[in-house]
Amino acid sequence: MSPDTFAFDFDRTPDRRTVPGEKWGRYAGRDILPMWVADMEFAAPPAVIDALHRRIDHGVLGYTDAWPGLVEAVVEGIARDHGWRIEPDWLVWLPGVVTGFNIACRAVGESGDEVFTATPVYPPFLTAPANSDRRLVRRPLVLADGRWGWDRADVEAAITPRTKLLMLCNPHNPVGRVFDRDELAWLADLAERHDLTICSDEIHCGLVLDAATPHVPIAALDERVARRTITLMAPSKTWNIPALYCAFAIIPDRELRRRYRHAMHGIVPHPNVLGMVATEAAYRDGGPWREALIDYLRGNRDLVMEAVAAMPGLTATRPEATYLAWIDCRASGIAEPAAFFEAGGVGLSDGAAFGLPGFVRLNFGCPRSQLREGLARMQRALQSSISA
Repeated sequence: MSPDTFAFDFDRTPDRRTVPGEKWGRYAGRDILPMWVADMEFAAPPAVIDALHRRIDHGVLGYTDAWPGLVEAVVEGIARDHGWRIEPDWLVWLPGVVTGFNIACRAVGESGDEVFTATPVYPPFLTAPANSDRRLVRRPLVLADGRWGWDRADVEAAITPRTKLLMLCNPHNPVGRVFDRDELAWLADLAERHDLTICSDEIHCGLVLDAATPHVPIAALDERVARRTITLMAPSKTWNIPALYCAFAIIPDRELRRRYRHAMHGIVPHPNVLGMVATEAAYRDGGPWREALIDYLRGNRDLVMEAVAAMPGLTATRPEATYLAWIDCRASGIAEPAAFFEAGGVGLSDGAAFGLPGFVRLNFGCPRSQLREGLARMQRALQSSISA
């Protein structure tokens, strides 16, 4: 079947077992549904596939810098989707967002300085500081009234004169929050008072599920915040093209941008040319597909919330963005929930890797039939453990 067969039909997807891949490869030959790593089951948008075909059919895949049409598509896409007008020269092209925040750790401060973040959080946040001989300082997010947020007094107490970088994930992986203007303004004020640089991973910003919780780039709050912020974005999560390796940093301040580029020298390659082609197509022509995807993901989210509510000992907070559900298994008494559910035929991400044991992360970016089967397997595993 051609990719167009699956264009806007999210109930049908290509069989990923027929090609090499990390997600399904982990459980090759085993009856385990992979619902762990954050890539979706859906074929990439037709606009992206068509653009890739045109470039490949040209036959030449030589060295390529970012071209005007690519830059224009990104600048216009960010203005359209998030109301933030950026300048083209603020862009620094990268092969990935993980590379981007590792470079931020290298570019800000000195050996032995501190990097602050809050857990649970995307696992590479927890290892990036040490890669640049920085010390990680972390405090827990707190759950109140069904939403995860910051314990402001606890965060204030954790900041020291050696703290130089604040690493933010917004929309948040794994808890699914879209932090609001008040929360972002407080973080911006914290950074101003303690002279912190902010590195904001906003890779999931195209996957906001509810109009009531719009994504606000923290650097868009005002020029004062923008001058101390490195914003990281990519098309990879929204349009499901993570292995094409194209991302970008947005750095309005010239001196911070110079230091960031200097930290890249000799170790960070250019993005893949096909990734850049896909990025232009996604930001320019991928809007209708994204809207259809988000509508489908809303239905999947609601299904997850309903199913988890019926599972003994499990609770979940309603994600405002992403296709990821963060599930609390602590009341179930299961010591290692990821291993438990894997034995029951569902591969989930272990909360311990995010800094919070007792939780699992479930990827619901898949056909509803697969999601129903995965949730049914989880329910059966729990019922079997109760009956045993």
